[in-house]
This record gives sequence, C-alpha cells and structure tokens, in this order.
Amino acid sequence: MMRRLARMAQAPARRLAGDRRGATAAEFALTVPIWAMLIFGLFNLSRVYFGRAGVLNGLGEAARVATLWPRRPDSDMRAAFTARTFGLISGETPSFTVTPGTANGQDFVDIQVSYTPRISLLLISVPTVTLTYQRRAFRPEI
Repeated sequence: MMRRLARMAQAPARRLAGDRRGATAAEFALTVPIWAMLIFGLFNLSRVYFGRAGVLNGLGEAARVATLWPRRPDSDMRAAFTARTFGLISGETPSFTVTPGTANGQDFVDIQVSYTPRISLLLISVPTVTLTYQRRAFRPEI
C-alpha cells in the first residue's frame, strides 16, 4: 500500500520532468532584465561619450579664440565654447573658468571645463562622476 502511494506521488513528477513546454518562456523571463540593463547601460555610456566629445569640441574652440589677434576677452571664449558644445542634455551645464598666467614672459590662459553627466541604469544607482578637462592657450603679445 505504501509503495503504491509512493508510486502515485512520483508519477506526476516524472511526467513533469520530461515536459519541456514553457522552458523557453521561463528562460526568456530570466534573461530579459539582464539584457535590458545592458542595452540601457550602453545607451547611457554612449550618451556620456557623445557629451564628452561635445565638451572637448567647445573647449578646443575656446582655446582657438584665446590665441587670436587682437586679444579677445574671456566673454568671447565663453561664447565660442557655448556655440560649439553639443551632446549635453538639459541639466548638464558645464562650468567654464579662465585663469590667466605667464610662463617665460609669454602670457597664457588655462581654460577649464567641468560637467557632471547624469547616468542612470534603471534600478541600479550610479554615483555621480564629474569630468574635468583643461587646455592651455598662449596669447598673442600685445
């Protein structure tokens, strides 16, 4: 009697062990969140690199304006930076500072730009990162 009950209890388990229906759906449900986070992460990473390219483009243009004759004021460098920057979304406003100096009798300006891109990985919190870039441009003599 006990053997018969044991066999009856094992019968559905044997029947289900050979049943492969629904396995694909279960595997899909387990892998979709991982793939979604990977794709979303790659999208965010590419957006950060696109913003970096835009900031470096604006920084190069500001450094070019700093080297022009007659000497341009800092406001012209800032305007050139703003005009040539691309790839930033709203809320990602870079800080722009110009520091004048002299080296071996030659005037220069150090142009520094910092910005903090917003990075989001769905349900994973990512610490903020501040990216800072600097260029030195030697000014024409007066």
